[in-house]
Amino acid sequence: MTRSFLVDDDLTSAEQRAVLELAAELKVDRHARTPFAGPQSVAIIFDKPTLRTQVSFAVGIAELGGYPMAVDGTMAQIGTRESVADVARVIGRQVHAIVWRTYFQSDLEAMAQWSGVPVVNALTDDYHPCQALADLLTIAEHTGGLANSGPALAGRTFAYVGDGSNNMAHSYLLAGALAGMDVHIAAPADYQPRPDILARAQAIAAETGAALSVVEDPRLAVVGADAVATDTWVSMGQEEEQAAREAVFVPYQLDEDLLALAHPNAIAMHCLPAYRGKEIAAEVIDGPASVVWDEAENRLHVQKAVLTFLASA
Repeated sequence: MTRSFLVDDDLTSAEQRAVLELAAELKVDRHARTPFAGPQSVAIIFDKPTLRTQVSFAVGIAELGGYPMAVDGTMAQIGTRESVADVARVIGRQVHAIVWRTYFQSDLEAMAQWSGVPVVNALTDDYHPCQALADLLTIAEHTGGLANSGPALAGRTFAYVGDGSNNMAHSYLLAGALAGMDVHIAAPADYQPRPDILARAQAIAAETGAALSVVEDPRLAVVGADAVATDTWVSMGQEEEQAAREAVFVPYQLDEDLLALAHPNAIAMHCLPAYRGKEIAAEVIDGPASVVWDEAENRLHVQKAVLTFLASA
């Protein structure tokens, strides 16, 4: 059966740990694995603006021995000009894997259903699992490494403040639960995580020993955290809501006062692009606690690990 990585919990806790261990190996020796040697081709489709995703997947696929074929989603018009299923059956006969950055999770699932090759979620409106894995690797690097056994980051505490209904919050809940971390989400009442996703994360947490909480007060979420993350208040496609969102999210800015409530050695995280003075203060993102450039680099290593894992699954 062809394996894909469409959402964080497509990996078990043990598989997530294995992927993170492989990513750490590939960070030390970038050419240690070449599953796409030949080269085999991997289609990278972009329906949304991209920088880190395009660069990290293109470089990563090349370093795995493959040929990264970038596809302009606005030209392809997948799901509009022709159905996702028809596109999947065409592309799947010509490439060895598909990476897709798009809007709807249901479209990604249809691509995986009909393509016959591994499909990787490079961001949808609901999840951003590759970024979550990159952030887990970054947390491990800055807080004592991967756990010796069991869930990858057992014993660590992670806090996220901001839009709890966006793709990063959802992936942090699922990936953090799989990693055995305590995950605290702070979000306004109207921007809480989707109940079904929270329920899935809680079921995972019951097995891995993680503890999850969702609150409105960002100060409660941050107290004692080893890592504190935030994300843009206005995601792609929400530009018309910008003024209303910024008014609601002002109390959730990750600034020096909020970060001071976390563990004294806490790291500050942001998946980028960042808007200084909005969701994160310039003094924080440019300060000594910031690990945002490590997060960006680690996209490369974890995505190579995911593709290697899927190629051998």
